Amino acid sequence: MALTFMDLSRSIGIEPIYVDETLLVVDKPSGLLAVPGRGADKQDCLSARVQSRYPDALIVHRLDMATSGLMVMARGVAMQRALSMSFAARVVSKRYLAVVAGRLEAPAEAWGVIDLPIIADWPNRPLRIIDHVAGKPSVTRWRVLESEATGSSTRVELEPVTGRSHQLRLHLRELGYPILGDTLYAPPAIQVMAKRLLLHAGWLGFVHPVTGAEMVFESPAPF
Repeated sequence: MALTFMDLSRSIGIEPIYVDETLLVVDKPSGLLAVPGRGADKQDCLSARVQSRYPDALIVHRLDMATSGLMVMARGVAMQRALSMSFAARVVSKRYLAVVAGRLEAPAEAWGVIDLPIIADWPNRPLRIIDHVAGKPSVTRWRVLESEATGSSTRVELEPVTGRSHQLRLHLRELGYPILGDTLYAPPAIQVMAKRLLLHAGWLGFVHPVTGAEMVFESPAPF
């Protein structure tokens, strides 16, 4: 007998790296949607897999399908509201690891800043574009971790100050150093340099909405 979607999601469920009565933290793999998409073939997603074990788990923020890494989910509507307010107030700290094409020189200061406004490219959704007139303020901090010996790639750490869709991917492309494996914003020669998008949400910090404790989670990049 064929497996139903629920049977499948249970068999390949996501194991939280932290869970309590109010929230849980998970490590999303690359290639998995955060929430269901349109169509029967896009119903397998992180939220469904987690909810198969924790029915009260609700999405607070998202990662692109191609991006891997840490996500926090609320348990119940009240906690979802509290955590969503923390994200809106920008008191949640997030850092990402990425590998970009070329040798990116370290900024003069410890961290460089990309400050370019972003807007949806409506005729070409889901793409985004830089628009200095109508775009929403979008800021990314970045620093170099190491460069590949031949200069073909550079590993960087990224800290999004704002949280626009595709912000990191678009900002790095505009800087002139697209992320390896990025099928949306990198040219074909750079897309094929990796089997997946080399972008990983590796660090997440926030204040627990009930206990007030400082919560910090780390996940090594799988590339």
